[in-house]
Amino acid sequence: MILASSTISVSCNHTPFSSQYPNPKTLKPQRPNLAPTTVSEPHLKPLTFYHNTQGRIFVSLKKLGLGTVSCNGSKSAQIVEKGGEVSEEEGGDGGKGGGGEERDWSTSVLLFVFWGAVLFYVFNFAPNQTPLRDLYFVQKLSNLKGDDGFRMNQVLVSLWYIMGLWSVVYSMLLLPGGRSTKSNIPVWPFLVLSFFGGAYALLPYFILWKPPSAAVEEAELRRWPLNFLESKITAGVVAAAGLGLIIYAGLAIGDWKEFYQYTRESKLVHATTLDFTLLSTFAPFWVYNDMTARKCYDKYSWIFPFCVIPFLGPALYIFLRPSPSTVETPVDTTVKSD
Repeated sequence: MILASSTISVSCNHTPFSSQYPNPKTLKPQRPNLAPTTVSEPHLKPLTFYHNTQGRIFVSLKKLGLGTVSCNGSKSAQIVEKGGEVSEEEGGDGGKGGGGEERDWSTSVLLFVFWGAVLFYVFNFAPNQTPLRDLYFVQKLSNLKGDDGFRMNQVLVSLWYIMGLWSVVYSMLLLPGGRSTKSNIPVWPFLVLSFFGGAYALLPYFILWKPPSAAVEEAELRRWPLNFLESKITAGVVAAAGLGLIIYAGLAIGDWKEFYQYTRESKLVHATTLDFTLLSTFAPFWVYNDMTARKCYDKYSWIFPFCVIPFLGPALYIFLRPSPSTVETPVDTTVKSD
């Protein structure tokens, strides 16, 4: 159970001691130089603080299962617990906050440049020899045209429908695992747009996303859309449908040569194939991120190498993964020095 927010102030004022650390080999089990101070809150178990000879405070949180953290007498330390994770923030002279590793800003810049380069290529350099045929293909694949005797390429049909399944897979990876605690940007608009724009619509969110992942409240799992996205039935149907489409394309041996020709002539087919490649490339990262958010990497790490297999690898992981860890209310516990 996660407790409500609480702030605890502790004075670090004390007389100076020797600046020499004792030799670890000569240390004895007792703590002759530590002066304990116990702080209690009505809703928290007692926290014990010890002064040592270097003017640091050691905060004993073992009763809460959180380990030990420390702070300098001239600084302030902040212990933040969110979803069972503890971090330390130090004030004073430019300490950095914790709460999980924050992605370097250069990664976002590189992703932005990459996204811009991909769009520039698609709009300016992708082949566009058959725009009227592309429009006809879209109408046929969207079932806007009836049976006119033309047989669509089976590989192209499989690719078209599996792109929709990719959007479902990414929805299951990014909700809730891809939500960010460091950013107020919601993920759902990008997921909705991905059903129309694929990776071209998801890349802006990848640029804006900042780890770590947000905690999942237990009540969320019973509401839409998580009750649908976390369902094993949904995962099984998506995996089975994707496998069926891949088999359908694989059996169309004579259509692959024609499909290759389409990629050299058609902007629609060329851009869709590139979209499939991008989604397959980014999927292993988001699978790893989801494993980390669910704290199941050690148990399910054997699946990770299979995630390089386009679509089938991530779909297999989603079908086998455990339910996410849930919390009732995030807790911030702060320890500050005077």
